[in-house]
Amino acid sequence: MGFRMGIVGLPNVGKSTLFNALTRTAAAQAANFPFCTIEPNVGDVAVPDARLEKLAAIAGSKQIIPTRMTFVDIAGLVRGASKGEGLGNQFLANIRECDAIAHVLRCFEDDDITHVEGKIDPVADAETIETELMLADLESIERRLANLARKIKGGDKDAGDQVRLLQMAQKVLEDGKPARSVEVAEDDKRNWKLLQLLTSKPVLFVCNVEESSAANGNSQSARVAEMAAKQGAGMVVISARIEEEISQLAADEAAMFLEEMGLEEAGLDRLIRAGYQLLGLQTYFTVGPKEARAWTIPKGTLAPQAAGVIHGDFEKGFIRAETVGYDDYIAGNGEAGAKEAGKFRVEGKTYLVKDGDVLHFLFSG
Repeated sequence: MGFRMGIVGLPNVGKSTLFNALTRTAAAQAANFPFCTIEPNVGDVAVPDARLEKLAAIAGSKQIIPTRMTFVDIAGLVRGASKGEGLGNQFLANIRECDAIAHVLRCFEDDDITHVEGKIDPVADAETIETELMLADLESIERRLANLARKIKGGDKDAGDQVRLLQMAQKVLEDGKPARSVEVAEDDKRNWKLLQLLTSKPVLFVCNVEESSAANGNSQSARVAEMAAKQGAGMVVISARIEEEISQLAADEAAMFLEEMGLEEAGLDRLIRAGYQLLGLQTYFTVGPKEARAWTIPKGTLAPQAAGVIHGDFEKGFIRAETVGYDDYIAGNGEAGAKEAGKFRVEGKTYLVKDGDVLHFLFSG
């Protein structure tokens, strides 16, 4: 189950520097954390999770396999992208393929790096990107509504639902709001997602600050934090220069460097986790002597569907799930101790998997 986070931003905001740091960090971890670059602008990175190593240590697992997230470095946007300016068409197509968007915003001053708009204003930059995406959505909706009108005349019943949802989106967009501000009924969520509207995707604002502000941010990132809170969006502060430097260091040197900078962890770890949370994802684990492995599922996933992430046959032939919560597994020093403490459970098809569950699936077939 792949989840893709598109990294977008105006030119010269540090977007590609961040992406390069992500891919170099992931490549450096390749011995323990499988990594691949699918295309020059796509990187598959491990989601940092300290729980996995603790589980592996208790189980004596030979291999540790974290869950992963895909980051896509999307071509720099310019004003007019919705009309095909610059690499506009490619830019918009790439965003449609992503599950969420990370807006990299320049929150640093540097006379040597020009700003495409001539001034440092991350809130205005975010609005420029949002406006282009909203214009592209409106254009797409108008085209689709014209096509659907013909289908409705031909008696296509499903077309009516699409028209209703598209008109809901059109109304908020014409009011200057993104499509994600539409309140979608539970029954409509699947069809809503299929519309693939650019502004319906969740957004994470990534504030790229100077090195001295990496720990606490600055006045510009504070403005972005205020904007993010109003929009219900995610927000993380990072120094792309620090991340670039860390990505080229050995693990022990990187830890010392972070300590010197007053940082508890790399900004990229926070970025990956923030993206994971933004998409409403959670992790469960399978643990044994061969491997300790993390698996990604959306929150609210039932046990058979969680099993299906490992293999389709597990879902089709699902019988039951044996589970221990992460804290109980650690407290019991493994499955046997958890059983003695009465923390081992057998769950059926209606069980909602929880973040941190250590699971073993039984299936037929």
